[in-house]
Amino acid sequence: MTTPPVLLERRGAVAIVTLNVPQTRNALDGEPMYAALEEIARSLNADDSVGAVVLTGAGPAFSAGGNVKAMRDKAGMFGGRAAEVFANYRRGIQRVTRAIVSLEMPVIAAVNGPAVGAGCDLACFCDIRIAGERATFAESFVALGIIAGDGGAWILPRLIGHQAAAVLSFTGDAIDATTALRLGLVWQVVADADLHATAEALAERIASRSSYAVRATKRLMRIGAELSLPALLDVAASFQAIAHETPEHARALDAFFTAKNTRG
Repeated sequence: MTTPPVLLERRGAVAIVTLNVPQTRNALDGEPMYAALEEIARSLNADDSVGAVVLTGAGPAFSAGGNVKAMRDKAGMFGGRAAEVFANYRRGIQRVTRAIVSLEMPVIAAVNGPAVGAGCDLACFCDIRIAGERATFAESFVALGIIAGDGGAWILPRLIGHQAAAVLSFTGDAIDATTALRLGLVWQVVADADLHATAEALAERIASRSSYAVRATKRLMRIGAELSLPALLDVAASFQAIAHETPEHARALDAFFTAKNTRG
């Protein structure tokens, strides 16, 4: 029986997605992985009972990014002339970026070890990052004489600012979890043994809120980065009009006034 490259588990309203190729340090490589992540994203988006997602890696690494051996051998998505490699990126590793970005509910990266190259960018495209103490991050493309072909140059400056992103991207140097916390790349650093419990506890808190409100808030934050304030206010008003009609809003108001009356 073939081991699936990505595992999906449900724990109540929280989905746990695990990159499951520890022998390659969870390299983001091959049609089975790309297709699995796309299918998982589609299935989760279609399920209103999913309130949050935790993304992590099996074994000692979060993700080693691209398959460097395949790069050396000009194999897989790295085979062919420049025009073919261009097409291969769009049909290959960029599908990982699109799958993660397409998720409508919040995604928490539980970074359990090295997040390198495209693995670093994968963590960056999640909404929140929590790192174990032995986690490291490296925007390492220039060290191999290449660039971030998966969208890293778009997301990293938005997370930590142009200057810090420039240093990491131009040197390819790795940083430890403490430095990532200082730069704002991660929300929290915890003991390795506590990583998954911490990430899942945060996911459960998020998932306990109104599914519509959380998904709409995520969408508003994402599109807000590309809109003017007047345009964003119009979108916010339309989302809010729907929110006021949801049963979750009605229940939340009842709970608020019940608690207030109890306190006197």
